[in-house]
Amino acid sequence: MHVLFACPHNNPDDWLPGLQAELPDCRISVWDPSGPPSNADVALVWKPPAALIEHEPNLKALFNLGAGVDALLGMDLPPHIQIVRLEDAGMAVQMAEYALYALLRAARGFGRYEQEQAAGRWSPMPGLRREQWPVGVLGLGEMGGRVAQAIAAFDYPVLGWSRSPRSVEGVQTYAGADQLPEFLGRTRVLVNVLPLTPETTGMIDRRMLSQLMPGAHLINVGRGGHVNEADLLALLNEGRLEGATLDVFDVEPLPAGHPLWTHPRVHVTPHIAASTLRAEAIAQISAKIRQLARGEAISGVVTSQRGY
Repeated sequence: MHVLFACPHNNPDDWLPGLQAELPDCRISVWDPSGPPSNADVALVWKPPAALIEHEPNLKALFNLGAGVDALLGMDLPPHIQIVRLEDAGMAVQMAEYALYALLRAARGFGRYEQEQAAGRWSPMPGLRREQWPVGVLGLGEMGGRVAQAIAAFDYPVLGWSRSPRSVEGVQTYAGADQLPEFLGRTRVLVNVLPLTPETTGMIDRRMLSQLMPGAHLINVGRGGHVNEADLLALLNEGRLEGATLDVFDVEPLPAGHPLWTHPRVHVTPHIAASTLRAEAIAQISAKIRQLARGEAISGVVTSQRGY
């Protein structure tokens, strides 16, 4: 099997030795858009240019070097090409860490203590009552399920919502459009871990955020396209939302001068909630390539109708 590394923004020298060690019987090459077609069977990609598909007509599968596949779904791919997402590979625990960090910063008032330190004030706040901070996790896949369980382990009330019914230990789950209002009405801290699909684009808007409990916070580790940023800013300015911790944005990097940079109730991080861990990713992708070479079915294949 011929494996093509087609990630222009990644240094192939960081990836090829590990891939070759895991796949000694495969030919591995780096995509050269100026050269002839490589006739590769599969490609490792991250937000590839459309020219890749035109240049490499023999591709049968695209292995995405990340969990989000919205960039690939937005391409005009031939129906025979499978999209294979990265399943966890060390990202879920990072996502859980980030969600806990953002939750504790809000619920325990650590952000406020940072301001108090800068002002030289010693101002202890009342102790935390966790029942006043119910957390709702939007999306209960690989990432969302791990996030929900991690938060529940700290004795916060945790709710979870997904498009279709799922069961997560220690989490009260909701499913479908009919149960979404009840889920939102019982949530004070909303953690978004949804995949970005046509149905979820712009989903977190004024209507949704206005259904949260008073003093609500938004934590977005999904995709920037989920959030109507104008609606979010308006609700923050109106005091309807207490705060937001945002790791992803509609335009990245977040443009200079964007009001989210300086809003006093917004905490910004530069899309770092969960990074691809190279060794884990190589091991997972290589195992699936070996399965394909044996004619076996693999997990993580994206269904275009669902978008994940």
